[in-house]
Amino acid sequence: MAFQFFAILALVAAVSAGVVPVQQVYHGAAPAVAYAHAPVAVAHAPVAVAHGHQVLAKHDDEYDPHPQYKYAYDVQDALSGDSKSQVEERDGDVVRGEYSLIDADGYKRTVQYTSDPENGFNAVVNRVPVDHVVKTVAAPVAYHH
Repeated sequence: MAFQFFAILALVAAVSAGVVPVQQVYHGAAPAVAYAHAPVAVAHAPVAVAHGHQVLAKHDDEYDPHPQYKYAYDVQDALSGDSKSQVEERDGDVVRGEYSLIDADGYKRTVQYTSDPENGFNAVVNRVPVDHVVKTVAAPVAYHH
């Protein structure tokens, strides 16, 4: 048993060190290839070759140089006492947002944040006590044989 353990350990070490080559397997769809009368192949997706292995790269047609979005959500569950919300918007490289939630200690945490290339990510965190805290206790489950 000890010999098997050390043999497996040695094999794992050899693979990790790169002594035993491990070929990467690509599980995606095969690239579309068209053949002309001459032995010329035309691939629809760009193909790059590194260390003798074929690597498929996808051209991103949907790149947006100035991305913009806005989203928000709000959860107010009276049964569980869960209360959280978030609002965020992006205009190019500038992101602004705010989220809030009720912490387990009964305080409401509100985080206002901004992110841009000049100032990086900045967040201001405020915590205030909540007037009412909903505590729920699960009912005991009866177990009968």
